[in-house]
Amino acid sequence: MTREFSVPQKRKLVTELPGPASVALQERRVRAVSRGAGTLANIYMDHGAGAILVDVDGNQLIDLGSGIGVMTVGHAHPDVAAAAAAQAAKLTHTLFTVTPYENYVRVAEKLAEITPGDFEKHSILVNSGSEAVENAVKIARKYTGRRAIVSLDHAFHGRTNLTMGMTYRPWPERAGMGPVPAELYSVPISYPYRDGLSGEEAAEKTIDYINTHIGASEIAAFFVEPIQGDGGIIIPAPGYFSRLSEFCTENGIVFVADEIQAGLARTGAWYSIEHHGVVPDLVTSAKGIAGGFPLAAVTGRAEIMDAVQPGGIGGTFGGNPVSTAAALAVFDIIEREGLIAEAQRIEKTLLARIGDWPDRFSVVGDVRGKGAMFGVELVQPGTKKPNPEALSAVLKHATSNGVIPLDAGSWDSVLRIMPPLVISDELIDDAASVIEEALATF
Repeated sequence: MTREFSVPQKRKLVTELPGPASVALQERRVRAVSRGAGTLANIYMDHGAGAILVDVDGNQLIDLGSGIGVMTVGHAHPDVAAAAAAQAAKLTHTLFTVTPYENYVRVAEKLAEITPGDFEKHSILVNSGSEAVENAVKIARKYTGRRAIVSLDHAFHGRTNLTMGMTYRPWPERAGMGPVPAELYSVPISYPYRDGLSGEEAAEKTIDYINTHIGASEIAAFFVEPIQGDGGIIIPAPGYFSRLSEFCTENGIVFVADEIQAGLARTGAWYSIEHHGVVPDLVTSAKGIAGGFPLAAVTGRAEIMDAVQPGGIGGTFGGNPVSTAAALAVFDIIEREGLIAEAQRIEKTLLARIGDWPDRFSVVGDVRGKGAMFGVELVQPGTKKPNPEALSAVLKHATSNGVIPLDAGSWDSVLRIMPPLVISDELIDDAASVIEEALATF
């Protein structure tokens, strides 16, 4: 479909990056903001539209990160802005657990419709992905009466005290900030580029680890990212999740699909677990759900979600009226503008444009992805040894030339590409050309 944007959809540089206004803001930031809030590129944004960000110096940059998967429908979508403004003029807060309102119910109804499975589903709305994961843990523990929580190697589930314990790598997410809660376990994943195993073989390896290190009867929930984002766009081999789902069912374990980064149309389906043909018991949603407003959710089988006593889950701002109004607009935009099909278009475009990079550039070991969620794994030429230095150089070149991708991977060696679903083929080609300039130097 033809879309109109308030900012021309093209890259344009009018200063060096970062420009003088960004440099001045960075000086102020150093004096006022904790260094713990790290930044990929110290280029300060003023506004945006579609897949273009405009910085405080007037430069137009191609956004290949979407605020880590948040801006699925594009920056400053007028329908999201209008829905939020209209709601803010009516009611901004009452707290759903004190005096409820319709928006919360409507979002829960829509989540029941679009998440996998044809059984009765209920939802809880919260503020962030980490909060959704924490609540899913609480719900699964209450339902099963068990305590152990399992997640996969290379996983990222958050930075709160509980979720950083479910996150795989120690640096920077949890270094020096323990102890983390007990009964959290990480188990081997299917990583086709590195392990060479079929999905079934990798699943049996995972199951054997569980049986010999944890014990299936101790596990309340098994959390999986169907496509790992921060872990490096790792997509397990076909059959992997099917076997793990069967294992969970056989052993009374709640199977949780953490769709915080990959969900809400990004991979060419409402939820990325659909590509694996698996129906989870619980699903966590966040990031792309509300067009940049804070909102997250846990959705799942009614009997599991209802196991918690009233007051056992919730929070002051969870599912507030403005964020839920924005989410309802996002759901409508995804359907009306055909963004699931657009994600599929982006996948075809990216595969055609960058799929041959492993053959063309010795530093590229693998290119993989689904929809608008791709990873480029960088290695020492002639090996599979991770190459974080190359990633740093590529990111520096890209950001200084008006392209904003993301880093990823447990070894900081995967270039992550997650543009808004409204990005044009022309912008993808231009951004790829900038990245290729850096890849060609190795």
